[in-house]
Order: sequence, then C-alpha cells, then structure tokens
Amino acid sequence: PGVLDYAEEGLVALDEAAQGAVLMAGIQRLDGARIYNSAIVLTGGIVPSAIYDKHHLVPFGEYFPLGDLAARFGLHGFAAREGRGFSAGPGPQLVDLPGIGAALPLICYEAVFPQFARMNGDRPDLLVQLTNDAWFGEWSGPFQHLAQARMRAIEQGVPMVRAANTGVSAVIDAQGRVTGQIPLGEAGFLDVALPGATEVPTLYARSGDLPWAALILLAFAALVARRLRGGAQNTD
Repeated sequence: PGVLDYAEEGLVALDEAAQGAVLMAGIQRLDGARIYNSAIVLTGGIVPSAIYDKHHLVPFGEYFPLGDLAARFGLHGFAAREGRGFSAGPGPQLVDLPGIGAALPLICYEAVFPQFARMNGDRPDLLVQLTNDAWFGEWSGPFQHLAQARMRAIEQGVPMVRAANTGVSAVIDAQGRVTGQIPLGEAGFLDVALPGATEVPTLYARSGDLPWAALILLAFAALVARRLRGGAQNTD
C-alpha cells in the first residue's frame, strides 16, 4: 500500500480482504525526516497494532554509506524513496499476533543473518519474513533466499511464514521442511496449518555462535601447544 501515512485506501482494502484475520504487511513509513522500511500488524481496522522497522539495511540498496556526503553528489540507495535512503530501526522486535503468538518479523535480507532470528531470552512462536525478491527475476536468487529462510527455522526450532511478492512464498516447519508454497511467478494463497515450534529451544537458539567460537579457540590452542612441544623437542 505504499507509505503508511498516505495508505488509508490501501489499508481499507487489505482489512476488507483479511475478513477479520490477523494481517502482517510490508510498508514504508515516515517519521519526521526519516523513512523506514517497515512491517505492520492489522488486527481489525486500519490502525496498526504493532509496527516493526527494519534495522539491518542493505548497503547501496536501501542506503548509501556516508549517505549525507554521497547525497551531495546525487547518490542514493537503489530502493531509496524520493531521493532519500532508509533509516535503520532500533533492532529485532517481537510483535503480538492475536490467536497465534509472538512473531519475529524479518524483512528481506534480515533472514540471511542467523543472529537476527535469535532473541535473547524471549523465544518467538513464529518467524515471519516479508521480502521483495523481484530484484532477482527468475534466476537462482529467490531459491537461495528460500533456502536461507529454511536454515533460520532449523536453527531456532521455530516455524516460519514467508511472504515474497513474486515468490517463493512458503510455510516452513521447525525442521526446515516446506509444508506449503506458492511457486515463483505465481499468484495465490496458502491454506496450511501452522506448524509448531520444537518443545525446547535448539542449541543455537540458546547459545548462538558461542559453541563454534569455543571450538575454534580450542583448536587454535591445541595447534599452539603442538608447535610449542615440537619446538621444545627440537631444542633438546
């Protein structure tokens, strides 16, 4: 529906189409001089019950590094609106979906990064990815993006609903299996039961990259110790 501040007509249409169901949609919103790439939750009516602002922006796509300086030369992100790049939101955020639970929104490339699907202390019931994959056309990009989304579900032991404007849209269970999808380049809807999360959080959900970092440090320490022992033997 465009920009939240001017999207009343589009929001009314979405609300009517939802027929009372909870709806999450991607939208842009203004806050003073800033513009955000956002997700909103509608639970009846056109006033969002929750708003999430994308916090990890794509360089050169959604913003230009050294943006103020670059703007003087007419350089802006490819997805910038009206010559302005997007501003980053404060960080990952759970939103309440009545009747479903706590959802963690991931906008576009945020689902590529494992750390952004992990909440410290608060485990989501559901991951939701909203993405514009039209940039990739019908090449491998949409399928790679789907594969990365499946990895986030596996890492967290949490299901994911993925809505891509040109596909591939999908429902993914906590084991990374696709339980329903709308293929690339096709319009439609999914009527699929929402899978549940694993009974207990996964090791990655609890510890993140810490186990891998510990293994790397142990391997490095073992290598140093071996070299020191080898040097001592040569001295003898």
